[in-house]
Amino acid sequence: MLELKHVCYTAESGGRTKEILKDVSLKADERFVAITGPNGSGKSTLAKVIAGIVKPTSGKIYLDGEDVTELSVTERAKRGISYAFQQPVRFKGITVKDLLSIAAGKKLSVNELCAFLSEVGLCARDYIDREVDASLSGGELKRIEIATILARGTKFSVFDEPEAGIDLWSFNSLIGVFEKMDRKTRGNILIISHQERILNIADKIVVIADGRVKEEGTREEVLPCLLGTSACRALTEKLEG
Repeated sequence: MLELKHVCYTAESGGRTKEILKDVSLKADERFVAITGPNGSGKSTLAKVIAGIVKPTSGKIYLDGEDVTELSVTERAKRGISYAFQQPVRFKGITVKDLLSIAAGKKLSVNELCAFLSEVGLCARDYIDREVDASLSGGELKRIEIATILARGTKFSVFDEPEAGIDLWSFNSLIGVFEKMDRKTRGNILIISHQERILNIADKIVVIADGRVKEEGTREEVLPCLLGTSACRALTEKLEG
């Protein structure tokens, strides 16, 4: 379980300071948590704070009860936190086979490579010897990145807008991958996303706006309000009643 307590983050730019995260407190102990909100609301910064890429200005971050606030991204990775970038990193000279083996911490057999790649809808025969470079499409890179997280077997996986920069066909395939991960994973998944189809498979939705948690709850509680449906009005009346 991941828990944030009163997390703030202030950045400096051009001699000015801007408060990006403002007293964010939340728990993510469900299998699949989605964080959504307007552009510029602090979602991606929050993902980087969780992963340890940036450190909060104040507040605490706990993983399974352990205070990891001061730990580096490397130390958090050792504790079991994985982070998938909005734009996956390309590694010229490193093959898919190499990347998955590095992620797993051991040399993987062909059967093991096939298992991880098939989980994300890729044929191992076509990919294990390919370099993780510009020859791969955005959708292929996203799926290979997810395969590396599966190979690591981490307890908490963070995906920052996995739909960014990929075509519709690849996005539809990714939805299937996340549904499968949600059913099979032994850890927790946190996804930053605007996409209704991703929000619709989340166990919990957290809405971030202006650097603050504006709303959180189950999919059934939060999604109707985000979509502006009559169900939202009915829910609001029920809560107010």
